[in-house]
Amino acid sequence: MSATKPVARLTPPVGKRDHLQGSPNAAVTMCEFGDFECPYCGAAQPIIKAVQRIVGERLLFTFRHFPLTQIHPHAERAAEAAEAAGAQGKFWEMHDLLFENQRTLDDWHLLEFASQLGLDVKRFSRELAEGVHRERVREDFMSGVRSGVNGTPTFFINNVRYDGSWQMEELLDTLERASERF
Repeated sequence: MSATKPVARLTPPVGKRDHLQGSPNAAVTMCEFGDFECPYCGAAQPIIKAVQRIVGERLLFTFRHFPLTQIHPHAERAAEAAEAAGAQGKFWEMHDLLFENQRTLDDWHLLEFASQLGLDVKRFSRELAEGVHRERVREDFMSGVRSGVNGTPTFFINNVRYDGSWQMEELLDTLERASERF
């Protein structure tokens, strides 16, 4: 008799508290737990963007923060910066800028990114200084811990952890099979 591998489920499931890209009625949801300073997340980013373009409206994508602060000293602050930008309606734009500039995530550059995006930089700076979004980042991190995340990037497809390759072909195949189940 073979043992069945336990299924890791996303806790809580993708919902309204998440930053969402795509149709809320999509056949497939994909949640990434990531770290803006992680080189593997950086390598996955263009693949995820390409997958989103290919799958289109059949995919609802979200990103949750999982800063690995022991090895990435700027990751938590970068996650807070993404949330501060999100408070001004620019989460995804900041998300993309942070991944494009992984080697320059110090406070000076974060303020530069905010300026580039046309954000209210004083508000952005104040929110970072006061830790306004720290709890949101912590909630995402704890969601990852409860969901069995132990590294980045980690993906959940339809709220079930995906342990396969995040390379284009395998990921597209998995998303296609997941969309056929609905």
